[in-house]
Amino acid sequence: MPELTNVVAVDWRAGADRCYFFFKDNNQYSRFDICDNKVPDGYPATITDSNWHGFYPYFKHLRFGFTTTGIRPVYSGISGVDSDILWLFYYHDDVPMVCRYDQDTDKVHSVDRLEDSTWRKLSPYFDQIIAGTWWQNNRDVQLFRFLLNDGHSLYLDLPTQKLTREAISETSWPGLERYKHRIITAVQNDRSFTDSCYYIFLTNNEYIRYNIPKNEIEAGPIKVDDVSWPGLLRN
Repeated sequence: MPELTNVVAVDWRAGADRCYFFFKDNNQYSRFDICDNKVPDGYPATITDSNWHGFYPYFKHLRFGFTTTGIRPVYSGISGVDSDILWLFYYHDDVPMVCRYDQDTDKVHSVDRLEDSTWRKLSPYFDQIIAGTWWQNNRDVQLFRFLLNDGHSLYLDLPTQKLTREAISETSWPGLERYKHRIITAVQNDRSFTDSCYYIFLTNNEYIRYNIPKNEIEAGPIKVDDVSWPGLLRN
């Protein structure tokens, strides 16, 4: 059974909710359909320009990514309260970059140097960030949390640009401290405006289901297999 290593997971909200997993070692990706609770036939697939329009050359340098929907003010440069933007953070020629990928048109909208973007506060920690996510689904709340590879996390209030670094502990991330050095990637499932979870993937093919509104572990660690994530470990 394949091991989940060197993988980046991101959420997708346009249309049916899903998660994408990018396997950087072999330039492949899988799509996990939330409603069907499985990876459909045809995956994993090779990353090409025909399936990731305009961004496909950069996936091997991808660090992390997440989706926002209609956040205000419109930092994405794309209008509409239902606009779904996948933010992809990566390196290009050793320079930290961020891409706005428009999920509604399924193509790159624009790219910026990280230090020139609204996410510039992340610059000093770019190499340490494992995963990030929009912490609340209320569109008037623009709080984001990032897991780091040194046992810490970041808390960013986007409108005020206030950034807080804190240790992963029983206070900040109840239940997660014992796993803080095993985290590989993480991805959100926005089940509803009041109920969303964060799937935190660990070494040894395990994951934790973390409840975002309650800020606590909901279940886990659980083995990643064909029962919990059907098709994800398919060769």
